[in-house]
Amino acid sequence: MDKKEAKLRIEKLKEWLNQWNYDYFVLDKNDVSEAARNQIKKELIELETAFPELLTPDSPTQRVGSALSGKLAKVKHLTPKQSLSDVFTEEELKEWEERIQKILPSERFNYISELKIDGLNVSLIYEKGVLLCALTRGDGVYGEDITHAIRTIETVPLKLRELPGMSLNDYPILEAGGEVFMSKKALETLNAQGEAFANPRNAAAGSVRQLDPQIAASRKLEMFFYSFQIHGKGSIPPPVSQQETLELLQRLGFRVNTHFRKCAALSEAIDAMNSWIKKKETLPYEIDGLVIKVDAVSHQSALGSTAKSPRWAVAYKFPAQESASQILDIELQVGRTGAITPVAILKPTLLAGSTVSRATLHNDDEIHRKDVRVGDTVVLRKAGDIIPEVIRVLPELRTGKERPFAMPKKCPECDTELVRPEGEAIHRCPNPQCFGRRQEALEHFVSRKAFAIDGMGTKLIEQLTERHLIHDAADLFTLSCGDLFHLDLVKEKKAENLLRAIEKAKAIPLPRFIFSLGIRHVGEETAEALAANLSLKTHPIVLENRAESQLDLFGESKPSTVPVARLRDFVKTLSVMPLEDLQTIEGFGEKVAESVYEWIRDPKTLYLLQKLDDAGVRLIIPEERASGTLSGRTFVLTGTLPTLSREHAKTLIKKNGGRVSSSVSGNTDYLLMGADPGSKKKEAEMLGVEIIDEEGFLKMLE
Repeated sequence: MDKKEAKLRIEKLKEWLNQWNYDYFVLDKNDVSEAARNQIKKELIELETAFPELLTPDSPTQRVGSALSGKLAKVKHLTPKQSLSDVFTEEELKEWEERIQKILPSERFNYISELKIDGLNVSLIYEKGVLLCALTRGDGVYGEDITHAIRTIETVPLKLRELPGMSLNDYPILEAGGEVFMSKKALETLNAQGEAFANPRNAAAGSVRQLDPQIAASRKLEMFFYSFQIHGKGSIPPPVSQQETLELLQRLGFRVNTHFRKCAALSEAIDAMNSWIKKKETLPYEIDGLVIKVDAVSHQSALGSTAKSPRWAVAYKFPAQESASQILDIELQVGRTGAITPVAILKPTLLAGSTVSRATLHNDDEIHRKDVRVGDTVVLRKAGDIIPEVIRVLPELRTGKERPFAMPKKCPECDTELVRPEGEAIHRCPNPQCFGRRQEALEHFVSRKAFAIDGMGTKLIEQLTERHLIHDAADLFTLSCGDLFHLDLVKEKKAENLLRAIEKAKAIPLPRFIFSLGIRHVGEETAEALAANLSLKTHPIVLENRAESQLDLFGESKPSTVPVARLRDFVKTLSVMPLEDLQTIEGFGEKVAESVYEWIRDPKTLYLLQKLDDAGVRLIIPEERASGTLSGRTFVLTGTLPTLSREHAKTLIKKNGGRVSSSVSGNTDYLLMGADPGSKKKEAEMLGVEIIDEEGFLKMLE
């Protein structure tokens, strides 16, 4: 056989095998035997071996490559990843519907219910129809590159199917989202070989992170797809509904879970949930609930997202799993704000797929209300990924040796008299120098969602504080090799790595910096909202050896230049904000606003921020907010715009320095209005807010 004949035969075999995979994995048709498929694949391997120049990356024989050396690379997502908000009851689901109806009061929603596969969220990028990259969710901005492992999954197309009248060369960059999972049978087989995975999710997550793709291939992973986004212009028409999304995914060659259901009303989604509660065990894979989505893409765009989650979808979780265990003791945990939380120390027990030995008791009132005693047998619950909690006592199992619990009067860490503020259920340690408070605050400061200092764990922080090498978070940035050599188990290499991680952490995005400070009542979302309302002077710096600089989607490594602000400007800007302005920030209530207002005026806060500034900590300001034609202007959106989606319009506003609010107020500069506006139009007219249309908005950007 000459090269020309071999090329024709190879293309024919590849086409045949890809069609077989599509029929089997996507359409669930099994018309061809496994033996026949293996024989064809063997012939293809022989031809590609004889003519290696004809071997292509999208060949069905190229699913298993070579093992990687070193760690998995971090790559920036094309679009930031979000996680779904959880609901656990019919009442919570109805409250979600009420919230979205308030945003679009004149709209009627259809819904799609989909099985929530208990696996690992992964994004796949295709260029001209060929698999380019596969990323874990990671922190939502950067994910780990697991392409080598994902290629081994036979339900993942290495090359997309050509739609009628279209060519793969015309396909845009396409980003498909889905869930990698392991079937119940595959998990049993794996554990029988000596592994010890508690559940399929852990097994799937561990498998895709193996550096050797042979290991991933041996574990029989599978994948379902449920979303995709188009980047750039191309020949694929965007779907107008979630149902069309699933249908188009299937036509492109992706495997879709066919148990989805279109619901004309929320009651139908509730019926679907009740049905799956009864029959979920019949599935060959684990599910932990349903995902309920608003069907129309136009509605999804109009509803938008919070800082963490889309408003148009929720994870409707199965009722929380319960278990029973015995309380061996009750300990007190001191939080970074001084909150004292009683924690039950349990006889280790399996709960929701993992072994637990601790459970929160919330506060003293809850302990007395439930009559919890040391020695009691109690029922535990773990809803989703939250901390296990004691939900009730089994008094019929008492022996008479159980001991009632009494909240001590003094802090277990520093012996300071505890206080219970009026109107609160929580006891607090008022001592800001309390070792327990400092320990928790420092652990929060270096955590992944804050400064993300690799290698700075609980025991290391304990040693640093016990040996008086650090007194507050700012002291971390003044540590030297000599300081670290005094610590147990810190050798020269580890000391160098720690100092490198500390130096890298000095430039931090503004929202993460605010979150790291542990301001009472300020979480991730409120930190994002506060950051969006601060206008700071910036100057550019070059960042080397950061996650932002490691790799772009196409594997190129470049240092990045970003705008940063000084902490002194942060202090100056925040300290002059009136309490009334803080209260108008989206997501800020009275308590949050008062907490921030008092915090920035505390001399101890100002001292810490000055030390951090002196240590070289700088605040990264997103480039789209650093400057722009809309800088300092606040927009509210209503109605359907002629050409721009709601999310695209918001992106343009933020990219050009403006900010977006969900409600009209005295601080609103413009109401951007489209067709079928809601009540916001009247509110804007009453407050004298200028109303503009899409054409006027686009002129502002010129």
